[in-house]
Amino acid sequence: MISLADYHMHTPLCGHATGTPQEYVKAAMKIGLKEMGFSDHAPMVHKRMPGITMDFHQLPGYQNMIQDVQKRFASRINIKIALEADFVPGYEAKTKQMIESFPYDYIIGSVHFIDDWAFDDPDPAIREYWKIYNVNDVYRKYYTLLRQSAKTGLFNIIGHCDLPKKFGARATVNLTDEIRSTAKVFKECGVAIEINTAGLRKLVAEIYPAPDCLKIYYQLGVPLTFGSDAHDPQDVGKDFDKALDLAKSAGYTEYLIFKQRKVERKIKL
Repeated sequence: MISLADYHMHTPLCGHATGTPQEYVKAAMKIGLKEMGFSDHAPMVHKRMPGITMDFHQLPGYQNMIQDVQKRFASRINIKIALEADFVPGYEAKTKQMIESFPYDYIIGSVHFIDDWAFDDPDPAIREYWKIYNVNDVYRKYYTLLRQSAKTGLFNIIGHCDLPKKFGARATVNLTDEIRSTAKVFKECGVAIEINTAGLRKLVAEIYPAPDCLKIYYQLGVPLTFGSDAHDPQDVGKDFDKALDLAKSAGYTEYLIFKQRKVERKIKL
């Protein structure tokens, strides 16, 4: 039984997840989780992306769905409500308006786009762009965007913070300085990172972030959360035993619990 909090899971409202919130909650309780958080894909603020994210008109329904399971399972598990919101440069004000329109417990900030290219999209036509972009430039641009996202103050947690490796694309240069610079910004801006186990279910077959990256985040004092990035109830808390081992091997001794956009408490590993 794993007692870590799973702070990254989705609902069918995003268009590419299955299972009801109740099924996710029951899956969490079955494996012994005491706390969980729904963080479905927030609407894109610069264009509609049906099948990828929720739309603005769906937000009230999403909130009602999660509030319903919060009430129904209140005596058995703590359930938080959150969003995974994309960082889109130039749309910070609209993003701020969206995430402040409801009392979410935390906001995961993610970068899925470089130059309007969804670099983690499995669509074969979109993956072809990996043949056009220089892989080292992709990583450099990605880390630049991560730093920019943290500096906005909009996010509590930065999601899957080495996502470009999803399909196995690896930089051919040493990125230690980029990662250290990113970790320094995260620390200065007070954001946490997540150990995201979904990478084990992708072609890269590795947790986000990689072990060497995680050690740098620990050394520079960046706090931690955990997430399965579940898009199916069967993936709730998946591989959290490996996530726990990874966290400890990097030096972490605690992780964060959020409530109403603030750190509620720290839990010992």
